[in-house]
Amino acid sequence: MASYCYLLHFSYITLVIFLAVSLCNGQSPQYAACSLKYSCGEVQNIGYPFWGDNRPKFCGDPNLKLICRNNSKYPVLNVFQGHAHSYMKFNVSAINMSSHTMVVSQYELLDHCYSDSSNRALSYSTLLKPASGYSNIRLFYNCNNCNVTQHNSFSCNKSNSDFIGYNNSFDAAYYFGKKRLCSCRNNFTFVVDTKVLDELKNTNASLLTTFENNPTIELEYTANFTACSKCEESGGRCGSSGDPSEDKFVCYCQDGPHQSLVCPKSEKKEIGTANHQTKTNQIIIGMGGSLLVLVVICIAIWHRNKKMSDHMKFRTRSASLDSDASDLEFGSKFFGVPLFSYTQLVEATADFDQSNELGSGGFGTVYYGKLKNGREVAVKRLYEKNYKRLEQFMNEIQILTRLRHNSLVLLHGCTSHHSRELLLVYEYVENGTVADHLYGKNKKSGYLPWPVRLRIAIETATALTYLHASDIIHRDVKTNNILLDSNFSVKVADFGLSRLFPADQTHVSTAPQGTPGYLDPEYHQCYQLTDKSDVYSFGVVLIELISSLPAVDMERHRLEINLSNYAMNRIQRCAIDEIVDPQLGFASDFKVRRMTILMAELAFQCLQHDKVFRPSMDEVLEVLKKIESADYEALQAEENRR
Repeated sequence: MASYCYLLHFSYITLVIFLAVSLCNGQSPQYAACSLKYSCGEVQNIGYPFWGDNRPKFCGDPNLKLICRNNSKYPVLNVFQGHAHSYMKFNVSAINMSSHTMVVSQYELLDHCYSDSSNRALSYSTLLKPASGYSNIRLFYNCNNCNVTQHNSFSCNKSNSDFIGYNNSFDAAYYFGKKRLCSCRNNFTFVVDTKVLDELKNTNASLLTTFENNPTIELEYTANFTACSKCEESGGRCGSSGDPSEDKFVCYCQDGPHQSLVCPKSEKKEIGTANHQTKTNQIIIGMGGSLLVLVVICIAIWHRNKKMSDHMKFRTRSASLDSDASDLEFGSKFFGVPLFSYTQLVEATADFDQSNELGSGGFGTVYYGKLKNGREVAVKRLYEKNYKRLEQFMNEIQILTRLRHNSLVLLHGCTSHHSRELLLVYEYVENGTVADHLYGKNKKSGYLPWPVRLRIAIETATALTYLHASDIIHRDVKTNNILLDSNFSVKVADFGLSRLFPADQTHVSTAPQGTPGYLDPEYHQCYQLTDKSDVYSFGVVLIELISSLPAVDMERHRLEINLSNYAMNRIQRCAIDEIVDPQLGFASDFKVRRMTILMAELAFQCLQHDKVFRPSMDEVLEVLKKIESADYEALQAEENRR
């Protein structure tokens, strides 16, 4: 056994030392890690809700990460600058833990001009808001024939090619106050001290000098301070689940996290005080803990290698164990759905043979399977078994067991959450996904004629309307999650990211999750999930049905990689014919032409950047039904008479 111990990886040794230090004080690793304070340059001893460097993500809010550069005076905070996935790095010069405020320098804005065609606004996290005494200022770029005094503008940083304006000329930033004196292509909005605006309006101060003299703003940061106070009073350390999608406060106690969000009374003590063991006992326990963990690791490695060298024997024994589990699980249910044993599903999928693979996504691979009773099924095999995957596994089961609708995929069962792998068993939907038929492996000339595409849109909208009426947001609406049966009827699938949406709330605050190309831009920017996020994604699906083009295509122009941008540009120019699949007969068939135009106009409404201007799903469904039932012969006759 000793020979195996020499093969221990350095990370194992590091883990042992870390565990030994926390074990010698009777502390969980999370408690020990969150006891550390963040320090960088002049910003010292920062705790919850911030994290970074020596403080792991679970010790703070996932959205409040501080970055310490080498030998830097201040830590850095990433701030979204309103375009794609573009962020600025602002220095944090001070953090006041008692008043929950921080001072951020926006000096980097002076080096940036925004010479593309978009209008942007600097967007701090929803956890941050400017303190009182600050106002928005708007600077303009790519301006023509400006006759303004020099103090109202400044040149862009000529060393950065990203800020080259139109016709390869370097732009300047202009401030006009209330009245703009010339035409400008785009603008950028951010927050400044109100006295900056007063100085610009009332004096001849230089625009650049005024900014340089007032580059900082004070921000108030928010978190669950009430829960944190109770946690700390009980002797715990404040933190979170570390998952941006959950935004859940966690109280880490010496023996681990507690659901009550406070530590047991026996642990209550002043934060930062040592426990009552002597240093001698700490060393003895630490050494004993280290030795014990080393022995356990050595045994584990030896046992693993022994199993690898005797693989067939292991598989035989494993099958026997699973057979016993099958007998125990027969007739059992988990959240109301039948339990399958791992062995049953290995046999049904021919040991997850690659030839049975139906598709794969962000969370797992789906295989075709056939049970012993002859039933055909689809088996989703999650990529790995960890806490996050277990949550998605449980989430999908809980949501699907409360839903019954013809256009939603049916869940037949699952493995136990104690199984070696997390497997979900669905009805087998034999005709693949809508994406497959539009531009994937099942694409054939004329295989999805227009009436079929319209029915797909209506049935998908019906399913989403049902979900929203049941207070559920799907959160991953896309053509790869819309399945088609033998009659080309819709089955909406994949509820791993879905969220319950309480009827008395306007939104759910959570970090954006979903698929690029379908993600609601307002949800991405403001971290507020609503039912209108599904509406936006469905708008992309409508454009795919019209165009037979994928939601994301890196071959398109960089501003039109996302299909939504590609389509919106053409719909606004009344060039809908440029996005319609030519095989649909847009040019020759009056009925198809009118229907696709009406659907494109509906998609345009769904894809509005501001959710307020998007229709609800039941309104979308109503419009689609009207498109299907309209009297197009009468409309054509009326058009011919003109």
